[in-house]
Amino acid sequence: MKENMQKICDKYMDYIMEQLQNLLAIDSPTGYTGQVGEYLAAEYGRLGYAVTRTRKGGVLADLGGSGNAVLMMAHVDTLGAMVAEVKENGRLRLTPLGGLNAHNVETENCVVRTLDGRSYEGTVQLMDASLHVNGKYQETERSFDTVELLLDEPVSSKEDVLALGIGNGSYVCMDPRTRITGSGYIKSRFLDDKLSTAILLGYARYIKEEKVALSRRVYQHITVFEEVGHGACGSVPGEVEEVLSVDMGCVGDGLECTERQVSICVKDSHGPYHYETLRALIQAAKEGEIDYATDVYPHYGSDADAALDAGADARHGLIGPGVYASHGYERSHRDGVANTFALLKAYLG
Repeated sequence: MKENMQKICDKYMDYIMEQLQNLLAIDSPTGYTGQVGEYLAAEYGRLGYAVTRTRKGGVLADLGGSGNAVLMMAHVDTLGAMVAEVKENGRLRLTPLGGLNAHNVETENCVVRTLDGRSYEGTVQLMDASLHVNGKYQETERSFDTVELLLDEPVSSKEDVLALGIGNGSYVCMDPRTRITGSGYIKSRFLDDKLSTAILLGYARYIKEEKVALSRRVYQHITVFEEVGHGACGSVPGEVEEVLSVDMGCVGDGLECTERQVSICVKDSHGPYHYETLRALIQAAKEGEIDYATDVYPHYGSDADAALDAGADARHGLIGPGVYASHGYERSHRDGVANTFALLKAYLG
């Protein structure tokens, strides 16, 4: 990365990390995003931007500039669960929100949030979870038919649970378990996509503090239904010519990206991204000496895909910091954050 760009990235890194931790501390599974939306609207306002709250609950900020409008998108909704049944023994059967996997939440601490505003702690466990008791513990397939939620309340019947206000439709929010290591690694649930949301806030602060004269009209849209596929299906300003999702970059077998790079996705399960956008992103990365990788994501859909599926007539692209173990306990690195920030700076000016 070029020296001047590195200095700019370093200047805003602490702010990005602060915002990441603030966002991760706010529960926001798909459908339960009011509090995090209020936080984002207030933060954009503190930075000096006017925002619009979409009817779905997203946050749309106008960063200024003119001509050839581009809409950057990240999402702040996360995976989670919902109570699907209160069992007679006081345990809870869950249904996933988004792609939550039962294998990845066994033994996870969580909070149950009721539809009347109360909250209770609990843990997701395999049914009959004691190895000293259950001889079939090892061979039992983990699914939402075999794991359950145990409330940290003195309940032993369905009636006990209902009396707490917990019922079908109560939200279940998993503990993110955020940790940032001295070596720069970022470990947490829900880096997808609160990490990129924090990067967009960092870019918005950079534009304001450095008094950057944008060569394009730039919007940022933080969506709240990406995990179920319709986050950006509305609220694309009419003059937008390009939509750019800033989401997690995939790290895994058969892919080049690492957690320390910015990934430029060339194709996902919806198809290829726009050639002109890809070429311009790669050119900006090369000219800025930014550490990047290009990859095909085999099982992925983005807000840019959703916007085009909904009828947006725009070029589209997808970038993001490399994230390992997606939809589980995820890991990235400060270098991946810096390279993503640098690519936005180089690409948008």
